[in-house]
Amino acid sequence: MAVNTSGFGAYDIRGIYPESINQELAYRVGRVFPELFGAKRVVVGHDIRLSGPTLSDALVRGLTEAGCDVFDIGQGGTEMIYFATGFNELDGGIMITASHNPKEYNGMKFVGKGVTPIAPQSGLLKIKELVEDESRDWSFRKATGTVRRIDIMPDYIDCLLSYVDRDDLKPFKIVINTGNGSAGPIINELEKFLPFEIVKVHNNANGFFPNGVPNPLLQDARAETSKAVVEHGAACGIAFDGDFDRCFLFDETGGFIEGYYMVGLLAEAFCDKNRGEKIIYDPRAIWNTIDVVEKRGGKPIMCRSGHVYIKEMMRAENAIYGGEMSAHHYFRDFCYCDSGMIPWLLVLELLSRTDKTLSELMADRIAKYPVSGEINTRVADISKIKEIMAKIEEIYGARGTVNHIDGLSIDFDDWRFNLRGSETEPFIRLNVEARGDKKLMETKRDELLAIIRE
Repeated sequence: MAVNTSGFGAYDIRGIYPESINQELAYRVGRVFPELFGAKRVVVGHDIRLSGPTLSDALVRGLTEAGCDVFDIGQGGTEMIYFATGFNELDGGIMITASHNPKEYNGMKFVGKGVTPIAPQSGLLKIKELVEDESRDWSFRKATGTVRRIDIMPDYIDCLLSYVDRDDLKPFKIVINTGNGSAGPIINELEKFLPFEIVKVHNNANGFFPNGVPNPLLQDARAETSKAVVEHGAACGIAFDGDFDRCFLFDETGGFIEGYYMVGLLAEAFCDKNRGEKIIYDPRAIWNTIDVVEKRGGKPIMCRSGHVYIKEMMRAENAIYGGEMSAHHYFRDFCYCDSGMIPWLLVLELLSRTDKTLSELMADRIAKYPVSGEINTRVADISKIKEIMAKIEEIYGARGTVNHIDGLSIDFDDWRFNLRGSETEPFIRLNVEARGDKKLMETKRDELLAIIRE
């Protein structure tokens, strides 16, 4: 019986369990992964989704029958697979997760030796091709590889804490909403070593997601964190997605902080400690990041959005930090990978070193470079995206500076925009920013949306 491979996407495998993500697919992935990447030792883990352990068992069976030794970290987050692969110098890692997707979804993310991402051009399509090959013998065979359960928590926690000077941290009260995802045990462990009073919201891991899918990019998923910050008089709020490779911040008023300004804030933290370093940023919104980095003696470098491209550019440039407005933050000393735990620790350290609140730290940057945030518009089908972008470029291109690093970006003296299509869904995404003029940003935002939505 042919296996369903419709879940293979731009960066990972993701789909509904058990229709497109199931034990047979996981088993076959395990069988071909060592062959494709010369992997003798691979780490495996899963998030809190109910299908995770079953899929993990099938994956491990495939890996061991292919002669691979498996290091099993059990339940955790995606960045723990990155850490385990790099720290233990393993040949690869596979995380069973569907990140911020609804509870009925699951999937797999992959890294190779050196914690390099496995994307379509670097092996993901080859995995799909081999998994689909019905001429191969997929019958069970005797396992020649071993399975070893490992506890990476102590070393992982030490790694996270190494990013801040704990002596400088003030005893802030903070709210942390883990959304019943995988981050709860990590917060519990970090709490032992930090001076913060932590108000925990939905901290117990629960694959049923009884309080909704943890995805703070959605406005509906922000209300509880915002409310808790105000009720408890907290210095800030932090919320995570399901596999906690992204974190989202709220200021002391409960206001949500756009990921774009977080990139600037973290760039500031790194440039102040490491003058002259390179900072990678994505093209969707750029002026604040460039301003922050250049004023602190750093070198800002633009890169197409997407973790594969950011990590590749960071390695090529030996950049100390890279950030995307989608709340993915990448760190050179974390194997150039993204972490959702490191950012909030750095922000709390930055807060501890100033006499300002988080809203005060943000106010100047928000006023100087107002942004629309990413606005998604559904189109009839993906083929319409190119047609819309061509029309927009025809209208605006002659008057501004055009680049196509990631979709369509056009810069003018006092405002700019980026327009890009989703690689997997019928959505076109708009970001608009201006120099110190919120009304201009809003006017141009509405003007562009009217054309897009005709």
